[in-house]
Amino acid sequence: MKEIFIKKPTYQVMVGSVPVGGGSPIVVQSMTNTDTADIQKTVEQVFDLWKAGSEIVRVTVNNEASADAIPHIIEGLQKRNCHVPIVGDFHFNGHKLLQAYPECAKLLAKYRINPGNVGKGSRRDEQFEAMIAIAKTYDKPVRIGVNWGSLDQVKLAAMMDENAKLKMPLPSDALMREALIQSALESAEQAVSWGLQKNKIVISCKVSVVQDLILIYQELAKRTSYPLHLGLTEAGMGSKGIVASTAALAILLQQGIGDTIRVSLTPTPDESRTNEVVVAQEILQTMGIRSFTPLVTACPGCGRTTSTYFQELALEIQTFLRESMPQWKDTFPGVEDMSVAVMGCVVNGPGESKLANIGISLPGTGEIPVAPVFVDGEKTVTLKGDKIAHEFKAIVMNYVESHYSKLK
Repeated sequence: MKEIFIKKPTYQVMVGSVPVGGGSPIVVQSMTNTDTADIQKTVEQVFDLWKAGSEIVRVTVNNEASADAIPHIIEGLQKRNCHVPIVGDFHFNGHKLLQAYPECAKLLAKYRINPGNVGKGSRRDEQFEAMIAIAKTYDKPVRIGVNWGSLDQVKLAAMMDENAKLKMPLPSDALMREALIQSALESAEQAVSWGLQKNKIVISCKVSVVQDLILIYQELAKRTSYPLHLGLTEAGMGSKGIVASTAALAILLQQGIGDTIRVSLTPTPDESRTNEVVVAQEILQTMGIRSFTPLVTACPGCGRTTSTYFQELALEIQTFLRESMPQWKDTFPGVEDMSVAVMGCVVNGPGESKLANIGISLPGTGEIPVAPVFVDGEKTVTLKGDKIAHEFKAIVMNYVESHYSKLK
């Protein structure tokens, strides 16, 4: 992490083999949307999310069939040499499922508990305590995850009554934010009072409005040293979800707030679930916080670039780099920091190409049909003809092998 990011110190919580908080790198999480009881589909999606770079994957555990499936899912993943920590997402009946399915409780790396859905009235504390007791038995961490849409209504009503008596009552939105914060912190302290260690607790207070999320986490960071899980609870689809998540998370991350993130995108029916992992990684990488895969710089195009060739090459190279990373990350350490430029004309093309580790400046409209290639700032070759894409990809591969190989 670069010096401009002053990270707020927190406890370190181990989620399986992955450290969260305590100065460790900010962790990328994701969540499946398969029916967890469908073992094959869930294994496939978890594997895809992990291969895309998700370091922790959460699955829904909402009924007996899903709880019973957890050991088989983990076994299936291990057969594919995938040991990503699996988090169980529990609501309403979590205490019953964890008690009835000890193998599920034993094999999950963490339990996600929502205080607003853990039980009502007098049953709330009893059922919450039962889940904490199981976490202690199996030495598991928990995420106490409060959500705007499922806030403890008893607590909210009590706070509203108290607020109404004040000479200067809080506005309703400020009161809601305070209720979320108090629910999370009080639930964490309850868990500690029942014997759960502080380094077994992660906190989240998720909402779907960017400004509210920022204000809530800024306040949480002042009041607690528990690691914080960041993310809008319902970010939305497409560009709206990406923009909203980036706007909220970037501000908090810049302030040193947040230890693990998830970008909760709503996928279209034909869209890969792994897109949320890619967006989370790109938020961290473009901010200079972590590196995951070589990034491609490309110009947006203009009247000088009426050909789509540079766009096609930029997409081809970017796809090639990302798809290669699962194999490269062990074979070519440090390759994730490599930069590549694919530019469309002579205006900014040579300059951007010289700044990248490898760059190509393709000819724009009316320009000489040649493409100079720059390696570490020096022009090395000029490509032309029909095989520019193939030849440039070979240059990229040669650079990777010569600069990042463990055997070098």
